[in-house]
Amino acid sequence: MNTLKTLFAIAALSLSSLAMAEGGGDRTFARMQSAEAVSTQVAQQQKSATPMAESKTKKAEHAKC
Repeated sequence: MNTLKTLFAIAALSLSSLAMAEGGGDRTFARMQSAEAVSTQVAQQQKSATPMAESKTKKAEHAKC
């Protein structure tokens, strides 16, 4: 009878630990993945943007320096 109670207690504790396995770490990892996806999209948009031309007037002003 004591072994049956012990096995029941072990089974109950094992099942409860499996039910509690999903915690804050999973949410943090999902948030990190979504932030990475957003930053990748922003980086791709910045690379595809055309660069602005430099102003030649500033160079002409300092040509004698």
